[in-house]
Amino acid sequence: MRLHLLALLAGGPAHGYELKQALEKLLGAAYPQPNIGQIYVTLGRLEQAGLIEGKHVSQSDRPDKKIYEITAAGREAVDAWYETPSETPRVRDDFFMKLALAHLTGAADQINLINKQRRHYLTLMRALSRLERGDDEPTGRIARLLVEGASLHLQADLDWLERCQEELE
Repeated sequence: MRLHLLALLAGGPAHGYELKQALEKLLGAAYPQPNIGQIYVTLGRLEQAGLIEGKHVSQSDRPDKKIYEITAAGREAVDAWYETPSETPRVRDDFFMKLALAHLTGAADQINLINKQRRHYLTLMRALSRLERGDDEPTGRIARLLVEGASLHLQADLDWLERCQEELE
């Protein structure tokens, strides 16, 4: 969340609710809705780290608000984030550890684990399909790309589960 907020602030000063609305508008229901409390806690930490500066602005008809602006150090952090490739393939996968430890310890049936995980992935796939069709709310181009990427990852995970089951039966 911290780099997402910094990247938004690189586009111009904003207060917490504006940042929340910008994320919601960009990603729609395709992405978990940001919690405003988490946003303000993160903004406080970014300010303490010297990556943003907050300024109180008086409002005649409402309580004062705090507008945040990115600092030079914050801009450097955003630039470094954009320059750094994202995570490598998942090798610390929670499900895989369950599968491996079930085999090692005999504490759970591996095929039952695979089937339970497959059902979970299929449920997620149906929810993503509803989002992709726009059943829940209209989605923008960026949100559609996010949903498509998640669907492709889920399909790869389902294919991998098939491979695991073939290997273990």
